[in-house]
Amino acid sequence: MRPLEATHGDLAPPYRRSSSNPYEDDPKDASTRYLPLYKAVDGGDLEATKKFLDQHPDALCSSLSTDGDTALHIAVLAGHVDIVEELVGRMSALELAVKQRYGSTALNFAAIGGVTEIAELLVEKNRKLLEIPNDHEQIPLVVAALYGHRDLVQYLYLKTPIEELDPTSKNHGAILLTACIMDEFYDIALDLVQRYPLLAIAEDTDKDTALHILAQKPSAFPSGSQLTFWQRWTYKCIHLDPQKASLIASGDIEMPHEGPPHRRSFTKRVLHRISEAFWKGLKLCDKLEAVLKKALFEAVKQGIVEVVTEIMKHYPEVVWFYDDKDRNIFFVATAERQEKIFSLIYKMGAKKNSLATHWDKDFNNMLHQAAFLAPSSRLDRVSGAALQMQRELQWFKEVESVVQPKYKEMINSHFKTPRALFSDYHKKLVEQGEQWTKETAESCTVVTALIVTIMFSAVFTVPGGYDNSGNPIYLNQNSFLVFIVSDALSLFSSTTSLLMFLGILTSRYREEDFLQTVPTKLMVGLSMIFFSLATMMITFGVALFIVLRDRIAWVSFPIILLASLPVTLFALLQFPLLVEIFISTYGPGIFDKPKKNLCPSGSTRSSTRCFR
Repeated sequence: MRPLEATHGDLAPPYRRSSSNPYEDDPKDASTRYLPLYKAVDGGDLEATKKFLDQHPDALCSSLSTDGDTALHIAVLAGHVDIVEELVGRMSALELAVKQRYGSTALNFAAIGGVTEIAELLVEKNRKLLEIPNDHEQIPLVVAALYGHRDLVQYLYLKTPIEELDPTSKNHGAILLTACIMDEFYDIALDLVQRYPLLAIAEDTDKDTALHILAQKPSAFPSGSQLTFWQRWTYKCIHLDPQKASLIASGDIEMPHEGPPHRRSFTKRVLHRISEAFWKGLKLCDKLEAVLKKALFEAVKQGIVEVVTEIMKHYPEVVWFYDDKDRNIFFVATAERQEKIFSLIYKMGAKKNSLATHWDKDFNNMLHQAAFLAPSSRLDRVSGAALQMQRELQWFKEVESVVQPKYKEMINSHFKTPRALFSDYHKKLVEQGEQWTKETAESCTVVTALIVTIMFSAVFTVPGGYDNSGNPIYLNQNSFLVFIVSDALSLFSSTTSLLMFLGILTSRYREEDFLQTVPTKLMVGLSMIFFSLATMMITFGVALFIVLRDRIAWVSFPIILLASLPVTLFALLQFPLLVEIFISTYGPGIFDKPKKNLCPSGSTRSSTRCFR
């Protein structure tokens, strides 16, 4: 959707405040006489407002600005509840429905401001205000939804006649539905689409359907949410009672005082029900393919696998849909680097071969799509240019395993093979990856060199010193043995880390090196420096313990506490990168490929061969 001001063709603010005192330009204008009232209402001065209206009753419904705003319009837009209450008490129901220059009633202004108390005062006096649209044909409920005022939308939704939202007569329902989905008011969207299933395929003034807007909300789905391990575990442990799945019992509209339920659990249930209503409405649609295609390719670009699989479940033919560049969903998934969508190709059976042997208008096959540089929004999810290059190589290798062998050497309209195209588009990323890796290695080399120096010298300056025969004084104590072992481990691991980082600084950087060689060196170097730092702190702590234990018995506790601080800090700063490198290089991979059976069942002969 476009920004709110341009949304639905028309949400240009219906109120445009003129210069400080617009009516002063025309001294003969009647509004000049009511300037004190304007200032009192706009400034929230209730007593001054009462006094002026008592002296000038005719000012109550008079225009106070060149935009035709009455005192009530000004008070509502300023958000002064007490003044609005006073003005509503003095006015008749008919006078509340007065429109200003741009066709907005006071309730339309209340929908913009989002103050529910003001809306309640106006609706209690005149319920017809709920049905009066502005010049953009938007009723107050729609305006409140477009501005994202949840509490006010809930109130107005309960009060507005449901017939106003019927898609067969007016467009209010379609705009409200898309706005609610965009604002994540899924409880209202669910109730609305259950009442009028045709809204599922109704277009708003931007020609967007609810399914298309839903396909733009990756944050509403598990596949589009970047959650840590503990967050995913938490959400899996949250369950709601299915008996409370109805809207009324959910505590969102009919029972707002109960508060909203857990967002993600409720969203998952709501979206499932909305999708069911969508397909009921789509069956009645005469432009089914156009509606599905727009939503399908949007969901593919956003990586919302739930929407794609839901569409494929109800309409399997969508796998043969093509976009304006003549690309199917797997081509688009490859170009947009949406691995969860691409992994669906492994479930296509024999259709996989046909889907993979296609090309677009520029004669780019699927491997050409993987050769283009990934969108920056996808690359930025990976730490460092080196790992970004690794991810690009993983994509290229994966797609290469899917296409036919001859497609690897096929040229496009620019006479480029997939490999040549990959090199052209990733030349800068290779340079950035080399620079990032060397800068990381240089920083770590300084640290490891210091650790090597300290640990080497610590062997010759043992705590307590030496006796006359040259043996360490505490040689026979267990704590001294811990000191020597931890010192040796720290020295050996830091030396290994130093050699590994020196290897990174002196090695060449080909494209293929970023797939496994460079990440492995980084992983070994970082893990060794972490281990050497931990053992160095152990060495230092034991040395202090040996020297001070006879004088301060409780010295071990603060030593352990202080020694663990730098180790913990290093772990918090560098350990996530180490884990990411390990998972990216030796983990299960980003693609959800079916597991291969080591011994396929079928015949006794094949089973015997496998057993042997």
